[in-house]
Amino acid sequence: LGQNVNKYNLKNGQEGAALYLKNEDLKQMLESSKDSAKLDAMKRIVGMIAKGKNASELFPAVVKNVASKNIEIKKLVYVYLMRYAEEQQDLALLSISTFQRALKDPNQLIRASALRVLSSIRVPIIVPIMMLAIKEASSDLSPYVRKNAAHAIQKLYSLDPEQKEMLIEVIEKLLKDRSTLVAGSVVMAFEEVCPDRIDLIHKNYRKLCNLLVDVEEWGQVVIIHMLTRYARTQFVSPWKTLGGLDKEYNENNFYESDGEQKEKDRNVKKTYTMDPDHRLLLRNTKPLLQSRNAAVVMAVAQLYWHLAPKSEAGIVSKSLVRLLRSNREVQYIVLQNIATMSIQRKGMFEPYLKSFYVRSTDPTMIKTLKLEILTNLANEANISTLLREFQTYVKSQDKQFAAATIQAIGRCATNITEVTDTCLNGLVCLLSNRDETVVAESVVVIKKLLQTQPAHHGEIIKHMAKLLDNITVPVARASILWLIGEYCERVPKIAPDVLRKTAKSFTNEDDLVKLQILNLGAKLYLTNSKQTKLLTQYVLNLGKYDQSYDIRDRTRFIRQLIVPNEKSGALSKYAKKIFLAQKPAPLLESPFKDRDHFQLGTLSHTLNSRATGYLELSDWPDVAPDPAVRNVEVAESVCCLEETRKCHLLVHYSFVDFTGLVIYYSIPLLACKLAGSHVLVPEL
Repeated sequence: LGQNVNKYNLKNGQEGAALYLKNEDLKQMLESSKDSAKLDAMKRIVGMIAKGKNASELFPAVVKNVASKNIEIKKLVYVYLMRYAEEQQDLALLSISTFQRALKDPNQLIRASALRVLSSIRVPIIVPIMMLAIKEASSDLSPYVRKNAAHAIQKLYSLDPEQKEMLIEVIEKLLKDRSTLVAGSVVMAFEEVCPDRIDLIHKNYRKLCNLLVDVEEWGQVVIIHMLTRYARTQFVSPWKTLGGLDKEYNENNFYESDGEQKEKDRNVKKTYTMDPDHRLLLRNTKPLLQSRNAAVVMAVAQLYWHLAPKSEAGIVSKSLVRLLRSNREVQYIVLQNIATMSIQRKGMFEPYLKSFYVRSTDPTMIKTLKLEILTNLANEANISTLLREFQTYVKSQDKQFAAATIQAIGRCATNITEVTDTCLNGLVCLLSNRDETVVAESVVVIKKLLQTQPAHHGEIIKHMAKLLDNITVPVARASILWLIGEYCERVPKIAPDVLRKTAKSFTNEDDLVKLQILNLGAKLYLTNSKQTKLLTQYVLNLGKYDQSYDIRDRTRFIRQLIVPNEKSGALSKYAKKIFLAQKPAPLLESPFKDRDHFQLGTLSHTLNSRATGYLELSDWPDVAPDPAVRNVEVAESVCCLEETRKCHLLVHYSFVDFTGLVIYYSIPLLACKLAGSHVLVPEL
C-alpha cells in the first residue's frame, strides 16, 4: 500500500511539474517578439478556458499584450480579459488607459470588446469612466458596439444603482435605435434598470412590434415579455367581446348552426372593439410560433394566453404540442404551462388528447405532468378511453406514477358523476394488488370518494376492514380506521372487532395509526359503550404512557371529553357532536389550479412560488389610456435654408404587402414657398 501511495504522489508531482512548465512556456511565448508565437499562445490559453481549466496565473503575461497591433492577438486578449478581469481587478486597472484608447479603435470588434472588459472590472472608482464609455458607445456608428453598450448598462447599474437616472437617459436614446441587433439588448437593460417606466415605450411600441420578427431569438423573448406587461396597462380586456365573456376556443362552436349563432348574437350586445395597436402586437407575434427556439414559442404562447381573445388563443396549442418532441427539460416546462392552461380552457387541447399519452421511455416527472393534463381534459365523451389508458398506467413498474394514476382516477370519479361507480369498483379491485403502494393509494382515494356519497357503500367499508390485517402502509391503515370510525353506525358488528384487533397491536403501530385507533375508540364509546367501554379504556391507558407526546396529549383530551368526571368542563356535554359531526367532503383538485396567478413561462410559475425579480402582470384597465401617446411625428425637418426659403422634409410611409409584412420606406421632399403657398415635390 505504501508503494502504491508513493507511486501515486510521484505521478501527481510529475503532472504538476508538466503543467507548471506548460504555463512557463506560454509565458515565454507571450513575451516573444514574434506575433505568431503570441497568437499561438493565446489560442492555447483560450482553449484552456473553453475546457474549464484555470488560466488566471497567466493574467500578467496576457495583459501586457493588450496593446498589440495584431488584431487577432488583441481579440483573443480581450476574450481572456473578459473572463478574468473581475477576478484580477488590480492588474486590470493597470491597463485601463489601454482599454480607453481601444474604445476609439477603428475596428468595431475591438471597441466592443474594450467596453465589455471595462464593464467587467467591478471597482466603484472607475464608475465615471464606465459611464462616459457607455454614453459614447451608445452613439457609435456600429450597431454591434451599441448592443454592447446596452449590455454594459446592466453591469454598471448592478455596480452603482445611484447612476440610474443617467442610465435611463442612455436607455431612452437606445430605445429609439432602429437596428434589430440593438433592440433585444436595450429592452433587457430597460427591464433590469427601469421596468416601471412604460412612458419610454410609448413612442417605440410600434417600432418594436414591427422589428420583432427580425430580432435575434433571445432578444425576441425579452421583448415579448416586456410587451406583454405593457399591453396589460394600455389596452382593455379582450375577454369582454360578447356580454363580458369571450367565446372559448372549442370545436363545438364550429358545429353550431347559423341559426343558433345568430340567435345568441341577437340576445347579446357587442361591446368591445380591439385597439389597432393591440391587434398589431398579436399579428406580429403570430409568425414566431414557428420559431425553432422553444423559448420564443413559449413566450408567444403566454402572450396569447394573457392578451388574446379566448377565441384566438387556441392557435398556440399546435405549436406547444410540437415542442413535446424536444428534450425532456423543454417538455417539462411546456407541460407545466399546458397543465395550467388546460384547467381553464379544455377546448384548446382536446384535439391533441393522444399527444399526451404516456410513453414507457418518459421520465417520471414527464409522465406525471401528462397524466395531470389528461385528467384535466377528461369529459363525458372521452372518459371511457382515458380510463382504459389509466388501467395500463396502474400496472406500471414506476410506483410513483402508478400512485399518481390512482389519484387521477379519483379526480375523474369526482368530476364526472357518470363514472363514479365504475371508478370506485375499479379502485376496490386494486385493493387486492400485490403492490403495497398501489393498495395504500387506492385506500386513500376510496376514502375521499366515500366521503362524497357514503350512504350507498357500506359493503366497500366492510371489504376494506377485512383487508386491514394485510395492509402495512401507515397512511392506508389510518385511512381505513378513519372510515370505520366515521361510519361506525353503518358497520355496528365489524367496528368493535376492528378496535379489538388494533388494540393488540397498538404499541407497534405508527403514530398516525395510533391517533386513528384513539379516535375509533372514542367514537365507539359514544355510540356503542356497552361493547367497547372497557376496550376503549384499555386503549386510552396505552396512549397515556406512549413515548410520543402527541399521542399522550390526544389521549388526555379524549379522556376528558368522553369520560366525564367532577373536573370535566362544559365541553364533555357536547362530546358526541364534536366527534361525530358531519365532515365536509374533500375536494380532489388539480395541483396546478392556483398557479394561474403567476405569468406563464416564468420561474415563479414553474416553482409555484414568487421568485426574486418577478414582475406581476397588472389587471386590465377599465378605460384604455389615450392611444395618441404612441403616435410618432410623420415628418421631421432635416435642414432649412432661409435665403432660398427651401426646407427638406423626410416623409415616412408604410404599407402592408400580400404576406402581411409591414414595409417602411422614406421619400425626401422639397418644400418651396411660391406665391405664399407651399408646393411639395419629390427630390431627385
